[in-house]
Amino acid sequence: MEKKKVILDCDPGHDDAFGIMLAVQHLDVLGITTLGGNCTLENVTRNAIKTLEVLGKADEIGVYPGHSCPLAVPLVTAPQFHGETGLDGPVLPEPTHAPRDQHAVDFIVDTVMSNDDVTIIATGPLTNIAAALNREPRIAERVSEICIMGGSVTFGNWTPAAEFNIYVDPEAAYRVFNCGAHVKMTGINLTRQCCIGIPHMEKFREIGTKAANFAADLTDFFIQQDIALGEPPIACMHDACAVAWIIDPSLIVAAPMHIDVELNGTLTRGMTVCDYRHLRGVDPKVDIERDPQMTLRGEGTNAEGALELDFDRFMDLLYTTLGNYA
Repeated sequence: MEKKKVILDCDPGHDDAFGIMLAVQHLDVLGITTLGGNCTLENVTRNAIKTLEVLGKADEIGVYPGHSCPLAVPLVTAPQFHGETGLDGPVLPEPTHAPRDQHAVDFIVDTVMSNDDVTIIATGPLTNIAAALNREPRIAERVSEICIMGGSVTFGNWTPAAEFNIYVDPEAAYRVFNCGAHVKMTGINLTRQCCIGIPHMEKFREIGTKAANFAADLTDFFIQQDIALGEPPIACMHDACAVAWIIDPSLIVAAPMHIDVELNGTLTRGMTVCDYRHLRGVDPKVDIERDPQMTLRGEGTNAEGALELDFDRFMDLLYTTLGNYA
């Protein structure tokens, strides 16, 4: 089967690194674009190149740095989860490959306009994607879809209402959800179902490839950070879920709905406001039905909100992927 053509826009980040490991083996990665998010642009770009070098793919796939900060507000980072470098834990040499000279936004526009059926997978704030849409609005009708890790159908994590990636640059997210392209939202209501624990980390060690040991080191640091924050000893692979959804759509159950982004609310800025009133049922124990139960209300659907992950099959995909690296 021909691999799907993708651009991976990311801010590595431990879970971004897992997303890269999945993407470069199962998808035709035309390039990786980076932006300030989990850490500074300089660090996340270095982290993306380091990850590709671990996988032996740095000669084949270019890394294109993009925006260092959001469109309208200062950058917020997450060192409490990813460390000062954005990829603390694994001991890796400094990269021997350099980032490409072309700006990420130019690369996105040029690549989408010159290739049919490109999917954009965005696992950080949506600054680069929004800037690309502003520069060339036609990319919205050219892409197959935009699959993001960000937002939530239900609760937030950075604030009670907002997930981190959307909170960092809500204006960019608003532009993406309202661009006319089909958006697949892999929110934290879904990614909280993708929690890797110590037994999984031990399985990575058993697999024993360079990539698998890298994955184990990433997981170990992520788990220790959560323990230090008083969280359970697990590592949620948020960003990898968005990549897995493109690799195998059957891994995730989603529902069509209208999704928009709140820009002005004192308590809700950065919230992905999801209209799933058509999914409400009569069973009080079920918040969101998987199939429409009532007539669609409000605006028409513009996105799919991910609801349910087949975690066992996700892990099978991850184990196989790590084992197939040299």
